[in-house]
Amino acid sequence: MKQFLKYVMATVTGIILVMIVVGILGAISLVGLAASSAATTNVEENSVFTLSLSGQLDERSASNPLAELTGQVSEGLGLDNMLNAIKKAKENENIKGIYIEAGIFSSDSPASSHAIREALLDFKKSGKWIVAYADSYTQTTYYICSVADKLYLNPEGMVDWHGLAANPYFVKDLLAKFGVKVQLCKVGKYKSAPEMMTADGMSEPNREQVTAYMNGIWKVMLSDVSKSRKISADSLNAYADRFVTLADQKELVKMKLVDKLLYTDEVKGEIKKMLKIDADEDIKQLTMGEMENVKGQKEEGDKVAVYYAYGEIVDSETGSKVQQEHNIVANTVCKDLERLMKDDDVKAVVLRVNSPGGSAYASEQIWRSVTQLKTKKPVVVSMGGYAASGGYYISCNANYIYSEPTTITGSIGIFGMFPDFSGLLTDKLGVKFDEVKTNKHAAFGTIARPFNAEEMELLGQYIDRGYQLFRQRVADGRKLKVEQVEEIAQGRVWLGNDALPIKLVDAIGSLDDAVKKAAELAKLKEYHTASYPAESSWLDALLDNVTKKSYLDEQMRETLGEYYEPLRLVKSMNQQSAIQARMPYYLIIK
Repeated sequence: MKQFLKYVMATVTGIILVMIVVGILGAISLVGLAASSAATTNVEENSVFTLSLSGQLDERSASNPLAELTGQVSEGLGLDNMLNAIKKAKENENIKGIYIEAGIFSSDSPASSHAIREALLDFKKSGKWIVAYADSYTQTTYYICSVADKLYLNPEGMVDWHGLAANPYFVKDLLAKFGVKVQLCKVGKYKSAPEMMTADGMSEPNREQVTAYMNGIWKVMLSDVSKSRKISADSLNAYADRFVTLADQKELVKMKLVDKLLYTDEVKGEIKKMLKIDADEDIKQLTMGEMENVKGQKEEGDKVAVYYAYGEIVDSETGSKVQQEHNIVANTVCKDLERLMKDDDVKAVVLRVNSPGGSAYASEQIWRSVTQLKTKKPVVVSMGGYAASGGYYISCNANYIYSEPTTITGSIGIFGMFPDFSGLLTDKLGVKFDEVKTNKHAAFGTIARPFNAEEMELLGQYIDRGYQLFRQRVADGRKLKVEQVEEIAQGRVWLGNDALPIKLVDAIGSLDDAVKKAAELAKLKEYHTASYPAESSWLDALLDNVTKKSYLDEQMRETLGEYYEPLRLVKSMNQQSAIQARMPYYLIIK
């Protein structure tokens, strides 16, 4: 017995010692991670910023200390970090050029791709060079990289240039297999978001608006590439029709789509020539992560706050956690904007909006906060990839609105979708219901049956009042008559370029343009920007990744790819706000 206790105590002691050692090592790793994040990167003379276009681009990148601790490479890219890195590279005299290495890259929107391209064009104004290389260019990466002084391609690679296509999802039949139907109330013939649940294909009004903004996006892409590559738009259209994606690589050079066919080691030689260094010397490179720690210009003067509002608009944090995605949580945003209003150091606010909309109620609450903020200091909106429906609702009362040329905006309309699970419960699962009630509408919204005609009429009146309020908010904010708003409303989606002449936006411009306008309205001579909400501390970010991220969810996304979103929607549809101000769900542009 003594021998047994001896072994048990030795084992317990060993386990405790191992836990202590692991804890110490973990603490050292965390301290090292925190220290490295606070370190400043010194830029050596004759350096190159290597911009890797690989991974998923979002409005802002989420910090993932757990991935860094375990040696994983995060594939998430933040548009904010990328634009900031390009700006720093322009301002730093030791950085002589940018080398873009294009890989498998997915942008959250055409407008974000355009923003990166415009930042690169601005970089070239400093007299510095850009070189781009890829084993194969996707259409998005080619669009961005076409700005380069030299565009190189692997001798066995390809340039995907085929035009644009949209493939909306329709899951009515999928829901029917489970005995689920969707009851719909909506205002606006162009309000097409519910079609995903209630139709088998696109309505004619929806096809009209999608055709308009798809052609508008393609027109911008043609114009931009044409200017940079000195190829006529007609020729680029002809190349797309010929599907040059599968063309012989030497033909791509003759078409002027690329400058030269090179292998990776040969590209290094070309860069060394541009740096005027010997062939046996190493190229001094800085990655995106290192650029984040490069000092920018000194923060002098008054503060202009840039508040990022991106994702779907939801009522509360509880609902947003369901989707494992970043969302615009109304009660959080309203508190943040109130703090900015009361902060005397903040002289103006730029609201950066990238949202397809969401809860109509939440949108109204944020509209109210923006309106209150506007009474104390200038508010300028900078629209990103999307500022549609609820995204436009929260933007419309700003002092000034900037849009990217390919921002998808407008979609002024309201709808309500109410899932009917009675078929699933009764026909599929065999659940039976009975009813006792004290008043006529006491059982309103019961899962036992669909809404009857009278209940649908009441819902329709409620939705219509919401639409009238939305329309009035736009009319007041944009200084238009309600009748003028009605002509451009009805749920119609507009491209940024098309939204300008109908006064939905004030100007076409970037986030930097919005910041300059905010400073002008606040009459600031010297100013600097500060981003809000502030990034999470490394400890908070670590805990968030441990507690909120679903491993199974991430694996499903990776496995299903573009089919993940409609299945996720079916899973969460009953947890969303019933009254929605949003644009069509999950539009995929290829």
